[in-house]
Amino acid sequence: MNPLHSTPEAFAALAASKDEGPVVMLNLLKFKPDGGELLYNRYGKAFAKLAQPKGVKILYIGNAAEMMVGNETWDRVALVEYPSRKVFLEVIQSPAYAEIAPDRLNALERAVLYATDPLIPRGS
Repeated sequence: MNPLHSTPEAFAALAASKDEGPVVMLNLLKFKPDGGELLYNRYGKAFAKLAQPKGVKILYIGNAAEMMVGNETWDRVALVEYPSRKVFLEVIQSPAYAEIAPDRLNALERAVLYATDPLIPRGS
């Protein structure tokens, strides 16, 4: 399996979730040497233009610094909030996303993408 693609089972589980509230996606990103970061930055700008009108918010994006626990290094971390899992699926399955997705694939050596649910409601 390509380390940059999800499995059909993962998409099915996400689509089948009964949770209709916001979902925050945790992204751990490792860039390819020789231009991966620049290519990913281009993808990121295009993604923001595509996703923001759908209510998607980039909560945090930063470069990985000192690793305190673990043994797998990453270059960047991002937290992206979608209004719902349905909106996430609409965005990544859209023809507009298909146009920008190759930049992501060509930029990354590997990635982790986790859908997360809040334990504490926002504003609490």
